[in-house]
Formats: sequence, C-alpha cells, structure tokens
Amino acid sequence: MTDTTDPAAPDPAAPDAPRIVQRGLYAEELRIGAIYEHRPGRTVTEADNVLFSTMTMNPQALHLDAAWSESTEFGRRLVNSMFTLATVVGASVAQLSQGTLVANLGFGEISFPHPLHHGDTLYSETQVTDVRPSRSRPGQAVVSLVHTGRNQHGEVVVRAARTALMHEREQA
Repeated sequence: MTDTTDPAAPDPAAPDAPRIVQRGLYAEELRIGAIYEHRPGRTVTEADNVLFSTMTMNPQALHLDAAWSESTEFGRRLVNSMFTLATVVGASVAQLSQGTLVANLGFGEISFPHPLHHGDTLYSETQVTDVRPSRSRPGQAVVSLVHTGRNQHGEVVVRAARTALMHEREQA
C-alpha cells in the first residue's frame, strides 16, 4: 500500500504546531571571530571526482588517470581542487546563508596546502572575520568569511577568503 499523504500538508494531529523552515543567519546574527563547524562531513568518492572533473571539462590526468597518477609524486589520483573548494563552501550554506545570501562578491586568497584523495572525509568550517553595513545597498551587509576544509586527519586541504552580500534581518 502506498502512502499518498501530502508531506507538505499540516499534520491533522497537530494543527497548531509551529512550522519551522531552515534558513541561514542574517548579517547581524553572525558573530565576528566565531568559527561555525558544518556537519556532517563528506566522504569523497572516485565517482564524485570523475564526474566533477568531466562535467567541468577538466581533463587533468591527476584526476582521471589512475595508472599515470601512480607515477607522480603523489602516487595516486588527487581530488579536483575546485570540487574541494565548492564542497567546503556548499557545506556552509544551510547553516549560514540559506535564504539570507544576496550574492557572492568574490574570493580572495585560496590555498590548497594538502591534497585530498578518494575516500578522504572532508570537514568544513567557516570563520566570520567582518560584517559591515553595505554603503550602497540599504538593508544588506558585506560579510567577510574564511572557509577551511580539513581531511579526517585534521590536515587543512583548502582555505579560502570570501566576501558575500547578505540580508540584514530588519530589511528582510
């Protein structure tokens, strides 16, 4: 028997229950200096790496050719660094910017101090370094962030400075 109940319909057993929608934080809710840990981590598979590399038209042998990669100083394939960066930033969305982000303004210093490999688990965190009201967009703020990704051993695999435009609560 199939359940045909609409999951978005109010529960008749709890008609007055509050409904809570997941959202990010408004600019004034962000704490400068705080480090927001984004969990759970994400174990990266070979399929993730091959699909991302081919979807983005990146034929780098270090990502795709296992036999050739064995002959390099790394001894095996590396996870595409753009996948690593995108995953770390993406992991922050639900906690920090879901529904409160206006736009990405740019990325600054980006580094990949240690490689990520298939089977590694990527853990993400974000530090808020500055929040200031936008001079040209009332009700919005310019937020400076540093995203960091670590593998399961705690080694930093990516660090990126990012500036974003976010809504302030009063104007939302």
